[in-house]
This record gives sequence, structure tokens and C-alpha cells, in this order.
Amino acid sequence: MPDALDATPYDALLLLSFGGPEGPDDVVPFLENVTRGRGIPKERLKEVGQHYFLFGGVSPINDQNRALLDALRKDFAEHGLDLPVYWGNRNWAPYLTDTLREMAADGRRRILVLATSAYASYSGCRQYRENLADALATLEAEGTEPPRVDKLRHYFNHPGFVEPMIDGVLRSLADLPEDVRAGAHIAFTTHSIPTSAADTSGPVEVHGEGGAYVEQHLDVAQLIADAVRERTGIDHPWRLVYQSRSGAPHIPWLEPDICDHLEAAHTQGVPAVVMAPIGFVSDHMEVLYDLDTEAKAKAEELGLPVRRSATVGADPRFAAAVRELITERATVERGQEVTPCALGALGPSHNLCPVGCCPARAPHPAAAGADSPYA
Repeated sequence: MPDALDATPYDALLLLSFGGPEGPDDVVPFLENVTRGRGIPKERLKEVGQHYFLFGGVSPINDQNRALLDALRKDFAEHGLDLPVYWGNRNWAPYLTDTLREMAADGRRRILVLATSAYASYSGCRQYRENLADALATLEAEGTEPPRVDKLRHYFNHPGFVEPMIDGVLRSLADLPEDVRAGAHIAFTTHSIPTSAADTSGPVEVHGEGGAYVEQHLDVAQLIADAVRERTGIDHPWRLVYQSRSGAPHIPWLEPDICDHLEAAHTQGVPAVVMAPIGFVSDHMEVLYDLDTEAKAKAEELGLPVRRSATVGADPRFAAAVRELITERATVERGQEVTPCALGALGPSHNLCPVGCCPARAPHPAAAGADSPYA
């Protein structure tokens, strides 16, 4: 048996994700959860839901989270980390509040949270923290003493997140026809967000235009491009592009869109493109529709060879990275020194989100940060 790893003071890990429908009847109720408070008519939600109906009304994200749960539990057992793993979603079953209620009933008092979003932004971090605060407030209102929750730091530049993506890009390049392989460009894709949200993900004066959100993605893209050059001897041109825009047309969002980028690349004579979805942990609906369906259709229309590289998913290296992040944070909480693991130019992210980090349009309590009401 391996030597036991110490997770003290933590007694559980919560995998916190977005959630998704698991059948046609779930699609509109799921979208109502996602858009609650925005006053979007049901008929409009049915239109939006067509992406899901193309895949039988089933989002792959829940099965992918189940696979990640299995990978985490297997890795923990193999490495002597005695830490139970739970799963809760923001927008579909198993719901976050129900899972926290179960954890409290099981006597869990110090919980670490792994969010399935690797980068800084309102939607990728603070919104999860707001959901945690809402769930803890519900437990408190029910007469249950809420557990303390801490969120694992952003892991965008952890080797266990980056290395599987490097391998994915290499496999995609190797899968291209030999006559276009050497000249292929790499389009690193992530979720577009409003430029105002990007700019407040970290001070522009510190991180540059687009705030920490853009800077972190650029750092990962550079890491992957450098590794590809070192392993193939070819310096493939690359660009960070965006997908999955969903906002009103008059509000500026991060650009260029992946389909617009493919058109521009074709016009410039680029022979092939590898699309690398570095902004996503798993191949969920936005990857399957926006890249595998919409972007590939655009490429076929242009006659442009494209390949889409894999996301990290349940790769054992990612499970190992989570274990390392847990033991790192536990060591810090015990007041001991630790050297955080991070690649690239930016170094490890903060353990505790500062006051005012990634602010919402309307102030809302957020757990697991310096401004948490549940410290």
C-alpha cells in the first residue's frame, strides 16, 4: 500500500460543474435553470435547445463528470489519499445544494471544491462561488450548520492540465494529410465572454487587454505551441480565438469567432487548421456543437482540412494534478511550506480569491474567497 497522503484539515472533495440535460424532456427545464432571472421566453429556449436536440437531448457533460469522478477515486486510492469525492452541479441534477446537504449529513466540515473551469472570470470562477454561497445560505436557513468550503486554485498552467492538451494537438497534427501537415495553423479556442467581463477578471493594467482571462489562455497556448515545436521541429503559427458567444449583438464580446477565423485563414492560404479547445475541461456540448458541428461544417464549405484536438477529460494526468492541488492546499492550510506546481510565465494562481475579484454586475455574496460570509 502507498504511504497515506495527508489532506488534513479537509475531509471531502466536491466536484462542482455546470450540469446538463440527460434527455429531451430535460432540455427546456435545464435552460430555464441556466437563464433564470433573465426573462427569456420558453419559445426562445426551445430554439436555443436545438443544439441539444441534435444529440438526443443529452449533454455529454454528466457522463464526462462521472468518468472524472471514477478517475479521481482511482487515483486517490492508488496513492493513499483518503478523501471521499462528491459531485454537484449548478444547473441540473445532482444539484449543488442537495450535494452539500448530503455532505453535511455525512459530517463533512471542511470541503475542497474542484470547479470544472480552469481560468479566472466571472462565469468560470466567481459565479461558482456565488452558487456555493447560495447553497450554504439555504442549508443555514434549514437549520443545518454549513460546512466551510475552499476552492482549489486555477489550474490552467498545471502540467497535468497542459500535457494532455499538448498530446492532443500532436495527435491532431499527425492525423492531417501529410501534404498540409507542416503548414497547419493552430486555433486555440475558448469560450467568448463580454469584453467587460474579461477586463475585470484581473486588472487590465496588470494583465493587459482582456484581463487575466485572456492572459492565462495566451500563456497556455504559448506553452502548447512551444512544446509542439520542440517535439516536431516545426513552428506552427497559432492564434487564440473564441466560440460559443451567446450575448446580445450590441454588447462587445471577445473575438474573433472560430468560424470567422477559419474563413480568414482560408483566404490567407492556410493549408490546414487544428482546433484546440484549451478553454474547456471536457468535450461537452459547446465543443461538440460549436466545433465538431458548426466549425467543421464551415471548414468543409471552405475546403479547408481541419482536426479538433481532445480536451483533458478524465486523463489520469489530470486526476493526478487534482490530487497534487489538494495536498498542496492542505499543506498551506496546515501552515507548512509548499512549492506550487505551475508551468509558463504566470506562476501559480492565488489560493484565495481577493475581495472584488471578477465582480458581478450586481453585488452578490460569494463563498470560498477573501470576501466570503462563510469563512
